[in-house]
Amino acid sequence: MGRLLRAFGLAVELYPGAAQLLASPSLGGIACVIADVQMPGMNGFALSAALRARGLRMPVIFMTAFDRQGYEARAQAAGAACFIGKPFEDTEIIRCIERALGLAGDTR
Repeated sequence: MGRLLRAFGLAVELYPGAAQLLASPSLGGIACVIADVQMPGMNGFALSAALRARGLRMPVIFMTAFDRQGYEARAQAAGAACFIGKPFEDTEIIRCIERALGLAGDTR
């Protein structure tokens, strides 16, 4: 994921898990979070809730390789900027990031 996003000119910080992200001194400067629904220790939904509890409002993009039924609605309820299933095309994650950051062109 990091290599892909860097290839599109995006600055990327990778964390081994949600706890490490939440402990990062640069947390307040992160523009967008991409979280897997299923992660060891703290899942993507709990991470999103922890960010919101800290007053952080950066967009969160959820992804999963598991059955999307139920997860997508839960992600939307958590305020997901985007929800994608794995595997996904490179262009799909880039579109999600652009939309989340308000970089997508006007589609009218």
